[in-house]
Amino acid sequence: MKQCIENPNDVDWVSFWAERLEGKVNKDWDKAAPGFFKRTRKEDYQTALFDKLILEEDDTVLDVGCGEGSITVPLAKKVKKVTGLDSSPKMLEYLEKRAKDNDINNIETILKPIEEIKHEEIGNVDVVVCSRSLNGIIPIDEVLCELNKIANKYVFITIFGPENKKIEKDFDKELGIKTEDFPDYNYFFNILFNRGIYANIERFDLNNYREYDSIDEAMDNGKFRLDLYSDTQKEQLRKYLERILTYDEKTGKYYNLKDKADWIMVWWKK
Repeated sequence: MKQCIENPNDVDWVSFWAERLEGKVNKDWDKAAPGFFKRTRKEDYQTALFDKLILEEDDTVLDVGCGEGSITVPLAKKVKKVTGLDSSPKMLEYLEKRAKDNDINNIETILKPIEEIKHEEIGNVDVVVCSRSLNGIIPIDEVLCELNKIANKYVFITIFGPENKKIEKDFDKELGIKTEDFPDYNYFFNILFNRGIYANIERFDLNNYREYDSIDEAMDNGKFRLDLYSDTQKEQLRKYLERILTYDEKTGKYYNLKDKADWIMVWWKK
């Protein structure tokens, strides 16, 4: 018999979230950093993100999981100061290079895992931005609590939508591998709700598909776990991409219309 839950708010969403992440292998972000820095994608995510953020010129911002600075640097052009936090020294090196290349001097960095964020150490900022950085965080309840303490005005978070990674999931099926999806965003919403945080949920209307200069670039785009594939599986991946990607002679790029991002924004006002 199915267990009857009298009050939906009694569901332990935090445990469900952790169970979905159990066994997932963390990516080597230092190794991934050069590719993220040099990669250019036909992607309207950044435009969609900045259309939703509520920022003022005098604001201070914490960019959580800032990576190589693709969001941090544009943020710094709009506000008084940005603090970028990341667990990868190499990512922060590339962030500092990106800031220097753009003549930006209002960014400071903190080398720290997201899981170890503490309000007592970070202090307060006006706005917290977590762009594509919280999907794999197991102690999500504690992290969200700290982020809520840190923000004076707003918290903005983007996490995977239900149609993310379509071509990757199709490839897993060809390998006979069951795709272990990240927790759905409804878990995230309910964790916040049970904390007394009544967040807004918006799905980005993204239309742009990704483009690649070569099959090699499509393989090494950060979405396929090459470090976990055998040589045979890597060769299967190459043949799969050769089959599903279309070459555009006008642009000289490879693409697949299904290969686009799906992101959900979760945000709240303090």
